[in-house]
Amino acid sequence: MPLMKIDMIEGRSEGQIKEILDIAYDVMLNSFGAPVGDRYQIVTQHPINEMQILDTGLGFKRTKEVLVFSLTTRPRTTEQKEAFYQQLMQQLQIKVGLRPEDLMINLTTNTDEDWSFGMGQAQFLTGDL
Repeated sequence: MPLMKIDMIEGRSEGQIKEILDIAYDVMLNSFGAPVGDRYQIVTQHPINEMQILDTGLGFKRTKEVLVFSLTTRPRTTEQKEAFYQQLMQQLQIKVGLRPEDLMINLTTNTDEDWSFGMGQAQFLTGDL
C-alpha cells in the first residue's frame, strides 16, 4: 500500500512513463513484500525550471532526466529500504538507461490508521483489509 509519487521534468513519452511505473511497482512488490494489486502511483511532470534537485554536496551532477520518488508507507526495515533503493536504481538503469545520479528517493512512514481507501472508512481498522 505504499503511495508512490514520482516527480519528473516534462518530456518523457507515455511509454517511458509506463515503463518507469511498472519497474517501480515490481521493485516495490519485491522489496516490501506488498500484495499484488497494491498499486498507487502518481506522476507529476514539471517544466525544467520548476525542479531544482541538487546533490547535497555529494559531488554528482543531475540532468533533466532526474526522477524524485516520494513514498508514503508502513514502517519498513532498513534492509527493505536499502533493497528498494538499490533494486530501483539498478532496474531503472538497465531498462530505461537512467543514470544512478538522477534518482532521488524519499520514504515517509505512517500507520494503518492513516489510510482510507474510500467510503470515508479506515479499511485497515475496520477489518476490510
